[in-house]
Amino acid sequence: VASWRPRRAPTAHKGDAGRVLLLAGSVGMTGAAALAALGALRGGAGLVTVAVPRSLQESMATKLTEAMTLGLPETPARALAATALTALPPSAREVDALAIGPGLGRDPETGMLVRTLLREWTRPLVVDADALTLVSPAGPGIFPPEAVLTPHPGELARLLGTDVATVESNRVDAARRAAREFGCVVVLKGAASLIAAPDGRLAINSTGTAAMASGGVGDVLTGLVAALLGQGLPPFEAAAAAVYLHGLAGEQAAADVGGIGMLASDLAERLPRAMAATRERGE
Repeated sequence: VASWRPRRAPTAHKGDAGRVLLLAGSVGMTGAAALAALGALRGGAGLVTVAVPRSLQESMATKLTEAMTLGLPETPARALAATALTALPPSAREVDALAIGPGLGRDPETGMLVRTLLREWTRPLVVDADALTLVSPAGPGIFPPEAVLTPHPGELARLLGTDVATVESNRVDAARRAAREFGCVVVLKGAASLIAAPDGRLAINSTGTAAMASGGVGDVLTGLVAALLGQGLPPFEAAAAAVYLHGLAGEQAAADVGGIGMLASDLAERLPRAMAATRERGE
């Protein structure tokens, strides 16, 4: 992991550290968008923009100090509309990495947005949470090769058109099947998360704790993967490094605040310490 970590030049500026765009949030689920942004910021992204339904932009701005916010067209249910992608300004289209999904909601019109983005986006991206559900079940060719998918077992079951019991009965086979069929990197979350690549590579994560069984923890991971992609790591390396660092930060947070009641934000705040620890130990 240490060898994969991006190195920052002494003369680097914020644009050199990666520009990340998050398409996230819907009414009642702005916290997921905020936590993904926190994961990206604590993961070292130099510039983070959170794009949310227009009526939610003001509330997002109060949640986030270091990130920029962008209000986009919304549906009557206050989720991102199908026209949100065309409303993105040129600067938002030129980011180094994009993440879509946290708190996105399941409005059918938002599903149209997700499918359009997956067809048109050519830069590294992370697809998580509701964005996965909105395109399930998925077939070959729906995800671009630059994508990293981060499903939990239920989301992967929906993507593959199967059930959770089948996924959990052989997690390695399920992760490898998904990576092969979708042609991109797949992170199957859970205890000992799996990172599978379409070329057959597989990583089994060794960090983490049951204290991470808390809402929002996966959203932090989404932001972290996007941050590492934005700093130039290839999809497999970015996903594997992010999962490892995420689990290590969870262990550190649990040691500090206890195994019960640890928050996703506790984990995110310890990501810089986790990154420093891997560098010092050469992990």
